[in-house]
Amino acid sequence: MSKAGVIGGVFGVLILGLLFYLSMGFSQYTCEVCMEFKGREKCRTASGADRQTAVNAARDNACAFLISSKTDGFLCGQTPSAKVTCNAP
Repeated sequence: MSKAGVIGGVFGVLILGLLFYLSMGFSQYTCEVCMEFKGREKCRTASGADRQTAVNAARDNACAFLISSKTDGFLCGQTPSAKVTCNAP
């Protein structure tokens, strides 16, 4: 195997290890958020470093399934959640 191939392989393993380490360290809260918008409902789960980050990510993800325009996206994001369930570390 060439020297460049070995270096590339080691670099790839280091990057994967870093991604794994960072994902384990910052995913402390897991929240499920259900959004109701224009007669439709969608529930999504997300993780984050704190409760608010996890809730915001899950809400935005749920809204992405329910909207059809940028205006709807703004309105959905401002709509109170129908249900929020979080698990702390």
